[in-house]
Amino acid sequence: MIIGVPKEIKNHEYRVGMVVASVRELTARNHTVFAQSGAGSGIDSGGADYRAATVAILSCIAAIFTAASVSIRLKT
Repeated sequence: MIIGVPKEIKNHEYRVGMVVASVRELTARNHTVFAQSGAGSGIDSGGADYRAATVAILSCIAAIFTAASVSIRLKT
């Protein structure tokens, strides 16, 4: 499965749909995860943390929605 983790766009929303530990679990089970640049910045988990969990970082939300078959978000 290809999973996308976009950055939340609501004002003062600092959470992220999937933390790095969850990403590690999914990638260990052979799923592909894409995260939007800055997705974990609100929880002090930057791109380097997601890259260490073998996640590809994409620059924009449109790229996440195009690449992923499922996206993990908090609010619509």
